[in-house]
Amino acid sequence: MRVEARLQELGLALPEPIRPVANYVRFVQTGTLLFISGTGPGPNAPAGKVGADLTVEQGYAVAREVGLAILATAKDALGDLDRIARVVKVLGMVNCAPDFGDQPKVINGCSDLFVEVLGDAGRHTRSAVGFVALPNQIAVEIECTIEVGGGQ
Repeated sequence: MRVEARLQELGLALPEPIRPVANYVRFVQTGTLLFISGTGPGPNAPAGKVGADLTVEQGYAVAREVGLAILATAKDALGDLDRIARVVKVLGMVNCAPDFGDQPKVINGCSDLFVEVLGDAGRHTRSAVGFVALPNQIAVEIECTIEVGGGQ
């Protein structure tokens, strides 16, 4: 329970895992890879376009919240967060104004969280891209691929 101890040390709590609202599953494991579907923030997160309705800092906070939701899904899928061998890939989607160019700074909210919680196992490849809109005008959606190990 090293990862959960680290979350507690950081004063962080995992939310309830998000349930699908459409025709898809939240995660699929094939071999040693766990694929987590695009995940948005909880209902109380600020919504709208980063660079118009939200600041970079607000977008960063939303991405951090989404990172916690991804960890909650990983725990639901694996039973134990210590089974995460490493985060392989993050695809961060930012609902943003057309002239906004700081998508990487926003998605750092999730990336920084993964490194804080998982250490080197949280370092990952990444894409951070802008979108004209996301479902329900959420500010950030992130999908993630995780390598699964045996746990501690």
